[in-house]
Amino acid sequence: MLAMMLTVARLAHRRLDRRALLPLLITVGAMPAEAQMPAQPSGIGWATIEDLNAAFDSGELTAERLIEMSLARIEAYDQAGPELHAMLWLNENALERARELDEERRRSGPRSPLHGIPVVLKDNVDTGDMPTTGGSALLAGAVPPDDAFIVKKLRDAGAIILAKTALSELASGGILSSVGNYFPKNPHDPARTPSGSSTGAGIAVAASFAQLGVGTDTGGSIRGPATDNGIVALRPSHGLLSHDGVIPLSITLDMAGPMGRHVYDVAAMLGVMTGIDPADPTTRKSEGRFETDYTQFLDAGALEGARIGIARDFLGNDDGVNWVVEAALGTMRAQGATVVDVRFPPWLLAVKGDWYFTVRYPEFRSQIEDYLATLGPEYPKTLREMIERSDRIVALMPDGSRPNPVRWNIFREEEAGGELTGYEYVAMREHGFPMVQAIVHGMLDAQDLDAIVYPPSNTPPALRSAINHFEGMVGTNIASLAGLPDLIVPAGFTRRGLPVGISFLARAFSEPRLFALGYAFEQATRARRDPIHTPPLPREHVPRPAGPGGR
Repeated sequence: MLAMMLTVARLAHRRLDRRALLPLLITVGAMPAEAQMPAQPSGIGWATIEDLNAAFDSGELTAERLIEMSLARIEAYDQAGPELHAMLWLNENALERARELDEERRRSGPRSPLHGIPVVLKDNVDTGDMPTTGGSALLAGAVPPDDAFIVKKLRDAGAIILAKTALSELASGGILSSVGNYFPKNPHDPARTPSGSSTGAGIAVAASFAQLGVGTDTGGSIRGPATDNGIVALRPSHGLLSHDGVIPLSITLDMAGPMGRHVYDVAAMLGVMTGIDPADPTTRKSEGRFETDYTQFLDAGALEGARIGIARDFLGNDDGVNWVVEAALGTMRAQGATVVDVRFPPWLLAVKGDWYFTVRYPEFRSQIEDYLATLGPEYPKTLREMIERSDRIVALMPDGSRPNPVRWNIFREEEAGGELTGYEYVAMREHGFPMVQAIVHGMLDAQDLDAIVYPPSNTPPALRSAINHFEGMVGTNIASLAGLPDLIVPAGFTRRGLPVGISFLARAFSEPRLFALGYAFEQATRARRDPIHTPPLPREHVPRPAGPGGR
């Protein structure tokens, strides 16, 4: 075990290397027979946090063993096998922390349902003990002064921060970043994109590298990876979670959010992350409206009597995706829901992209400088300095191009994107965005709807060679502009075995109702499945509960 711990320690704060991880896998495989879990065809993917806690309570599983299995899967599938390239940095203290939490559980019980549960973070979420680079060579090696507010909440709940994951550079500009110089892959089909910008978090959760992930979403950056990797995720109501310690694109549009394989897990995770943060005034909107336990609202019968709108504006020309969505609607009807067609105002669909950038670009220039001020003097302090430094970097991508010129070209668009005092920006902030929320609320109220559903992407995951990886994401900006919650649940697969998700969009701070509906849909369909390219490893086992409640 000491050799294992030292191997993990040597991996900290640098890009993962398969040769460095190999001794860890050998050490795990060489454990005494009495310490090994039974070899049964039940890996990690099926288990919810509730199942893991049952195994912890029975003594059949420990947090230490769970972390060992996660690390073994990273070795087998991230840097070897399909080489998914989801991970950037491992936490050198993950195993030691797991042992401490196991001892604490034995001594005084669990802190929360997340006690001993591994979590990965998109690498634009601050960790005071690991680098936070935003996927950019401009911030290479940057270690923030402390944890983000939501990271502190997770650690206080007993979660183990296992690793930081890949993202498109500074959370925009496609899939690539200038840290790592790898193109991450979809675990369901490595020839396909995993979407972005919460790229690595989506892969890591789908491939069971960790039970949970934290992504961030400005225009769809949680929801794209959720649907393309076949997992559950939530973009929360604006103000429900703190922005403190998250590298910003636009605080008006940005939201961090939980990602998991099961609705139960996403609900459990959200509850430990909420709360009023004095450092983030937007969280005051959630006062009296946030919950600390969203699992209490899960209801397998919630679709009975529900009224669901289908936003056909956001369906596309892909027959496979359309078929899955129609089958999902059929399931909802079979569960007792009434499904009605809804249409967004055509003028809103025409302008939503322009409105998005009218706010995003001016805010980035100002807010990124506030974030850069928290870093050491060796890092750029202004957007202009970021542009100048990007022009000087001579490191090359594998194909011989400059590192991520797509994202760095956006710097210039952001620099020229208007002022926070400009009339267009002020009009959008003070009138445009509240109007979009009022429109969506009005659509829901007019037909007494519980939620509006639509496919987060109306095309399957694109080929990695495609020019546009986000062509099918035509509806996600609505929730961003309106500040509304959007829950993504796996809905099925195309005939090529590619995942399709469905979004449940509803009123501000209606997460309890969304979780109820999403859970009912999940339990009725059981549409999620583990990726075929990341199957359970030989010694990977989470005991299933006995009796009628067993899954």
